[in-house]
Amino acid sequence: MRIDILGAGAMGCLFGALLSRANTVRLADPNREKLALLRRKGVTVLEPDGTSFTAFPSLRTPEDASGEPPELLLVFVKSAAEREALAKARPSLGPETLLLTLQNGMGHEKAMGEIAPPSRILLGATQHNASLQSIGVVRHGGAGYTQIGALEGSPEKAGAVAAAFAAAGIETAVSPDVRAVIWRKLFMNASASALTGVFRCPLGEVAENPHIWKLCRDLIGEAVAVAAAEGHVFDPAEITEEIRGHLLRSKSGITSVYADLAAGRRTEADAITGAVAALGRRLGVHAPVSETVTEIIHAMEERKTSDGNGI
Repeated sequence: MRIDILGAGAMGCLFGALLSRANTVRLADPNREKLALLRRKGVTVLEPDGTSFTAFPSLRTPEDASGEPPELLLVFVKSAAEREALAKARPSLGPETLLLTLQNGMGHEKAMGEIAPPSRILLGATQHNASLQSIGVVRHGGAGYTQIGALEGSPEKAGAVAAAFAAAGIETAVSPDVRAVIWRKLFMNASASALTGVFRCPLGEVAENPHIWKLCRDLIGEAVAVAAAEGHVFDPAEITEEIRGHLLRSKSGITSVYADLAAGRRTEADAITGAVAALGRRLGVHAPVSETVTEIIHAMEERKTSDGNGI
C-alpha cells in the first residue's frame, strides 16, 4: 500500500519505519532541516528488547504533491497543528485516498472532514508508544494491538488498511464500534498520561504514589461518566484495573504530555482532559478534576525556564 504519514515526530517516525517493511511509505514534515537529516541517516528504532533497526522511508514536505497520490494518509501531527497540516497535504491526495488518525484524544475527524468526506475517514487507536531520543532515533516504548474502524459505511476500507499494517508486523483489528475504541484509549490519556505531565513522573509513579493514583481514579471516573452520557457504557472498576495494570507493566514509560512540557511545547491537553471536560459540559456531566488538570497543564505550557525549555 502507498502510505503517506503526516508528521515526523516520534509516532510518525515509528510507524514510518515499521510500515516501510511491507509498504511504500513517505514521511511528510514541514521542517526541511529535519527532512535533510532523516534523508542522510534514516529512522532508527530502538526496540524494548535492546535490538534496533534502521529504515529509509521517502521524505517530503506536506505541500509536495509530486508522485502518485497515497492510498492512505496516516495523521500523526499534534492536534493544534492538524488543520494547517491537513490543508497543506490536501493537494497531494487522490479522490480515493483514505485518511486515518491514530492520534491521542478525540475530535480529529472534524479536521479531517474539512478535506475528505466521511466515507474516506478512518479512526483508530494504538497501544504502540514511542519517544524521540534525537531526530531520527526513536525509542519504541512498547507494542500492542491497534484497532481501526470506518467513520461511516462499509468496513472493507478499514480491512484493507489493517491488512497492510499486519503485513508490516503491526497487529491490527477492525472494530465495528470505533468510537468505543477511541474512548478506551482516551481513558488512559485523560488520566494517567495527563498526570505524568503535571507531576513530571514516569507512568509507574502514577500507580505507586497514592495521592497521584487518587487523582487518576477521579479522572477515570469522570471520563467514564461522560462516555456513558454519550452512549458508550464502560465498567469503571474494569477500566481502572486495566489502566493500573498498564502503568505497572510500563513503569518507566514517558508520555507525550510529559515530553512536550519538558521541552516547552504545547501539549494535546485540549484533546484529552479538555475534551472530556468540554463534552461533559455539553452533555450535562460535570468533570471538575478534568477541567482543573487541563488548566494546570496550560499554565505549565506558559511557563519557561531561562533556557527556553519547559519547567
